[in-house]
Amino acid sequence: MSFKSEINVVRRKITHGLTKNIGSNKLDKNHNPNSKINFKNVLISRPNHRLGNLLLITPLVQEINSVFPDCKIDLFVKGNLAPIIFENYPSVENYIILPRKPFENLIKYFRVWFKIKEKKYDLVINIDKASSSGRLSTQFANAKFKFFGEENEEIVQQYPDYNHMAKYPVYELRHYLNQLGYPDQQKAVPTINIKLSEKELQDAKSVLDQLVPNDKKTIAIFTFATGAKCYSPEWWNPVYEKLVATFPDYNIVEVLPVENVSQINFAAPSFYSKDVREIAAFIANTSIFIGADSGIMHLACASQTPVLGLFSVTVPEKYEPYGNGSLAINTNTTNLESMINIIKSKLT
Repeated sequence: MSFKSEINVVRRKITHGLTKNIGSNKLDKNHNPNSKINFKNVLISRPNHRLGNLLLITPLVQEINSVFPDCKIDLFVKGNLAPIIFENYPSVENYIILPRKPFENLIKYFRVWFKIKEKKYDLVINIDKASSSGRLSTQFANAKFKFFGEENEEIVQQYPDYNHMAKYPVYELRHYLNQLGYPDQQKAVPTINIKLSEKELQDAKSVLDQLVPNDKKTIAIFTFATGAKCYSPEWWNPVYEKLVATFPDYNIVEVLPVENVSQINFAAPSFYSKDVREIAAFIANTSIFIGADSGIMHLACASQTPVLGLFSVTVPEKYEPYGNGSLAINTNTTNLESMINIIKSKLT
């Protein structure tokens, strides 16, 4: 670990220790539960820049849209991806964006924090209870109702999939609203969704048709991931060869990471883009996506394509793909033949 990484680890431990007890879910003690509150302005706090973490907010935004159709949502985030991800969410009105490197932009960093105070919100929601910045921003925001993200044992026991990063904020919000007089919601949690336009889908179809100019359907693979989540070429090459041999009626296309590397040495036709919406639209035109737990795996889910997520080190229950026939595969306990059979079942 580099010296900079070690400093960041220490910094996170210190800030977490200082902020872990900040705030508690705030309800108006004088509120009559028989009188519903119509939230019109909501702030969601998720000060993180990673693609996957931002995509995992989309089910909560959809849930708010469903309960409060006229509600406007502001997002407190980091980096520049959020406006791209939520481009087709008209309810998302403003982005309060922290710089990715705060110590290099201290003045801008503190100005962003004061933006939170400029507006009166009906409700503030902190997504990650372990996030120091999330808890601080929720405490700092000007709102009558606040949700800090505390785990609620009552609903932990009620939902076996509670631990999923995209689902538990929705379950917690439903419970919170129930305390405010709203009825219980038993419907499925919305899927992760980047809401692609018809033009985006059609443009990506043209790209795919040029890459593999035939009438076959396409299997998309993504062979990269960060750190220990990345499978080796020794793992991927037999998988790719088996896919080619087992599915001759399908094109096999590799979606490349921003690093433009391939664990199969570019053996398959490949697609490269730095535009996350273009990548999502391309995957949306394929029959299935196969790849390790990563931001691109969540992006594939957001494209509404069936996803087989490969897990070996991270916890599937927390990050597994869901909806649209998606499934997590634990490669520590699933051999290649079994994985191929799972793919067959998804393609029939």
